[in-house]
Amino acid sequence: MNNQELIPNLFRTEYQKIVSVLSSLFGIHHIEIAEDIVSDTFLAASETWAIKGVPENPTAWLYTVAKNKTKNYLKRNTVFETKIAAEIKYNSPLNNPEIDIDLSEQNIADSQLAMIFTVCNPCNSDEAQIALALNLLCGFGVNEITDAFLSNKEVIYKRINRAKEKLKEENIKIQNPSSSQVTDRIQTVLKTIYLLYSEGYYSTSQNTTLRKDLCAEAMRLTFLLIQNNNTNLPETNALMALMCFHSSRFEARTSENGEIILYEDQDQSLWNQELIERGAYFLSRSSTGNKLSKYHLEAGIAYWHTIKEDSIEKWDHILELYNNLIILEYSPIVALNRTYALSKVKGKKEAIIEAEKLNLTENHFYYSLLGNLYADSDKQRASEAFAKALDLAKTASDKNVIRKNIEQLNLNKQ
Repeated sequence: MNNQELIPNLFRTEYQKIVSVLSSLFGIHHIEIAEDIVSDTFLAASETWAIKGVPENPTAWLYTVAKNKTKNYLKRNTVFETKIAAEIKYNSPLNNPEIDIDLSEQNIADSQLAMIFTVCNPCNSDEAQIALALNLLCGFGVNEITDAFLSNKEVIYKRINRAKEKLKEENIKIQNPSSSQVTDRIQTVLKTIYLLYSEGYYSTSQNTTLRKDLCAEAMRLTFLLIQNNNTNLPETNALMALMCFHSSRFEARTSENGEIILYEDQDQSLWNQELIERGAYFLSRSSTGNKLSKYHLEAGIAYWHTIKEDSIEKWDHILELYNNLIILEYSPIVALNRTYALSKVKGKKEAIIEAEKLNLTENHFYYSLLGNLYADSDKQRASEAFAKALDLAKTASDKNVIRKNIEQLNLNKQ
């Protein structure tokens, strides 16, 4: 991996780790200083490595430079030296006069867990909590968060800044969550990680269909929650199962040139059986208790998609899971996916009736589905639907899939 690829990759994996440790050290009122120090560290890496080459252990280099920059900042800044640094020294083991910046694996895990539950505080709205967590803990830029929320940059920028200010006003402590805090905030935390995975699995901001780095980060954060007794909950395991099942088909989902390969056309031999087994393990662990979450239902749907056989039993199970999911938490996309499952169980005629009720006229998947549903019975309507889908699609990969559908439709007309 060259320097131009390495630094963005390290930024994605290490930026939020160091920010979490420094934020835990400095406190909620000085998050921006932690972000500035880490940003300066990556700037130094970009400049130094371009001249001297990449060090043997790039991550260790970043940690060392971040520590040195933090200590230099504390020495230079009077406010920090007299107030914050003094408090840090007082609270450090054996009242050690040398401030300890602990970037060990365990402290990074503890700091990130403390940070995400601090950010996901009910003093802010759910949307503000999620936006701030995506920004601070997951390293999302404003553009990516804008896409996740289908909003605009100015709204997201203001939302993040207001959320930070609210945490400061409430003087929220950055600390590991108590059992009651876990109960209050776990849904927002899981939703944040779910959005992170979704951005990786289907990204619009980077004009690419698959960003494995974001998916891996979401899985890492979920495993961090599973490793902690307070957050090792059934819904946490269900979310991990969901991500394992989806990730198992990564290699089969895109061609060598990056084009989408539809589920029906995927090479099953490329599916990762180890991830499927791991997903089954976490799904089994999620079955304790009496609470059924959306993650349980989506994990169940994803599980059935790891069985390639196109049987009635399979689609009956999938349709039932979608029916329950719509009752539990309705969304247009869930309704759209349910309609496809309905077509496999009840036939395309009944599915068309249900699909047209949705009227998702700004969604290219809606018109792609209509095109496929009408392909056998009304080729003119199918052609019109595919044309609208092509017009609305954002990514090159989506457009290519739609063009192939149009080509196949035209061939069938002959």
